[in-house]
Amino acid sequence: MDGKFPPRIENGLCGPPRIEPLGPEELGEAGWQAMNRARDLTGYPKDAPLHPFLATMCRHTEMFERYMEFGMNFLLNSAIAPRDREMVILRTGWLCDAPYEWCEHVAAGLREGLTRQEIDWISEGPSAPGWDERDRALLRAVDELHGNATISDEVWAVLAEHFDERQLLELPVMVGQYHMTAFLQNAVRFRPNRDKFGQPLEEESPA
Repeated sequence: MDGKFPPRIENGLCGPPRIEPLGPEELGEAGWQAMNRARDLTGYPKDAPLHPFLATMCRHTEMFERYMEFGMNFLLNSAIAPRDREMVILRTGWLCDAPYEWCEHVAAGLREGLTRQEIDWISEGPSAPGWDERDRALLRAVDELHGNATISDEVWAVLAEHFDERQLLELPVMVGQYHMTAFLQNAVRFRPNRDKFGQPLEEESPA
């Protein structure tokens, strides 16, 4: 995939983070409560160094706790299968040219059963030749929501053959959630902990 990545995924976010993470001594009671809640939700070890993303979000603890609880629902309680979820997130991250989201979810996608070949196809989109009808429709839905803010009748009809009503309701919400996350991470310039192939960076921040 060398040379095929969008500019920000290929070259970074063109500058340092715009908001620095809080240090341990700066968190305060509300910050530590939000941090520990986030660690509980994500399974991040409490004895590990502060994760830069979490420590930055603790600058707005009220928003952060609501954001984490809503977002983690898709990772822990989703009606959509984990492999499908990662396809949706990766395609969203690719379309939004979002390096943090893409790099983290390449690794997550591999854990949930996607192959390297399928991740290459996700970067190509629904037109890649390897997809079956179901997976192609899922990616087309992401593309249509990104470009048109809706899903066409043609794509919806195919999705309805493969997904139940709970999953169909959840899909556009999931796409919206990960657009919001991409906007946040791109705007604040959160640095990825992994490279564009999902591998930990040599000087990795704790992940």
